[in-house]
Amino acid sequence: MKDVELNEVDQETQLMTRETQKNGCVKVTVPENAGGKYTGLSKDELIKITSTAGWVQTRRALLALFLLGWAGMLAGAIVIIVQAPRCKPIPEMNWWNEGPLYQISDVNEFSEKGLKGVEEKLDYLSQMKVKGLILGPIHTVQADQLDTLDLVSVKSSVGTENDLKSLLDQAHKKGIPIVLNLTPSYDRASVWFNNVTAVAEKIKDACTHWLTKGFGGIFLPDLREIMTTKSWPSIQDIFNKTEETKQVALMGSVTSLSADEVSLVLNRSGVDLLLTGLPDPAETGVVKKLYSSHPQTSLGWCLGSLASRTPAAPIRLYQMLLFTLPGTPVFSAGDEVGLKAGEKPQIMWDLENPAEEKNATAKTLQEERIAVHNVFKALSDLRGKERSLLHGEYVSLHSSATSLAFLRLWDQSDRFLTAMNWGNDPVTMILSNSDLPAQAQVRLTTDAPNLAVDSMVSLEKFQLGPKQAVLLSYPYAG
Repeated sequence: MKDVELNEVDQETQLMTRETQKNGCVKVTVPENAGGKYTGLSKDELIKITSTAGWVQTRRALLALFLLGWAGMLAGAIVIIVQAPRCKPIPEMNWWNEGPLYQISDVNEFSEKGLKGVEEKLDYLSQMKVKGLILGPIHTVQADQLDTLDLVSVKSSVGTENDLKSLLDQAHKKGIPIVLNLTPSYDRASVWFNNVTAVAEKIKDACTHWLTKGFGGIFLPDLREIMTTKSWPSIQDIFNKTEETKQVALMGSVTSLSADEVSLVLNRSGVDLLLTGLPDPAETGVVKKLYSSHPQTSLGWCLGSLASRTPAAPIRLYQMLLFTLPGTPVFSAGDEVGLKAGEKPQIMWDLENPAEEKNATAKTLQEERIAVHNVFKALSDLRGKERSLLHGEYVSLHSSATSLAFLRLWDQSDRFLTAMNWGNDPVTMILSNSDLPAQAQVRLTTDAPNLAVDSMVSLEKFQLGPKQAVLLSYPYAG
């Protein structure tokens, strides 16, 4: 290599002067043979070496090992797939089975603004994970006067047709279908005017009218009356599941019926969802009997008058029962905060007022209602996303006059165990089931300081204090 010169003058023969120091001139000499030169193998030499017997055998051995390893992994994957437990197919679910329904019977009592007020509270319903709204009745009628019944008009006291259209549009945007309650005579005990045949014809025309307006379904009371009329098959035909009506529901209700009578109504009416009052928690045989004969997608539970029973259990116990039983939970306006008979739903909107402005009694009551509301929202969230609670099997674990425990399980999903004691004394439950582990995790509790959320508790001789309920979960063990 040639010398690398930083200056045209031979710097090796120059003395280091002030000028050269200033310019930083340096002579760098690189030996021509320093380090040698690497040229590598030529193509012919490389081919000659790799063609030797040793290299050929090595390549063949490595290829064989690769193919054997690949075949082994493939075979292992096939064995795992074949031996893995099959996932159960998810049952067909409709929107009215995916979470709680919320019932606003008296629109003006719910909000002084009528239909506009309901529209303003759609965000409130969304926050509670409500999957549908049962609205009304909102049609015009005078008490006991069949000739004044007009099922296709909106009574002026609740709003206008435009108010209703706006409500339907906004509810649709938020994913909340609205079912219209067509109870004919809602001011008297005889909802059918003692002439159900005449009313049935009006019902048929009203169903067609309102479904074209964008309602997600129709609700009819006391199905035992109307399902025996000659107009009933024509009403059913309106809801026959086609591409246009598959998301439209025909709902009805019955009250004070035995399990056999409820089953008979379900078989004969053919409704998509039948609402009935929640049975006494001690009567678990009713639940087992109904769900052994009918899919849980066709049954709904209403809180009804349980909240006002004497002695009454805390409302949170009944909320937990409705949300964790198989079937659709249906709540009336105010149930989410524990309003009692005669109390106005306006109390719900007052919960956001600062508690400091209230006296001690009012503050305590407000805190209790807020706690009830929080439990409602937590249960609603779990009910909407956990498969075992959505469509899992119902297994009774314990039942007595004052306590109850049951299991909800679905395929390989987490299992959920509900235990409650509405009595005045502590209870010890002997939970016997082969599926139960030694411990379970606390997911939700009501007034049970010894059962902290997310803590692990033993299921052997499980103890629960008076007026307490708890929701536990544990993973699928295989």
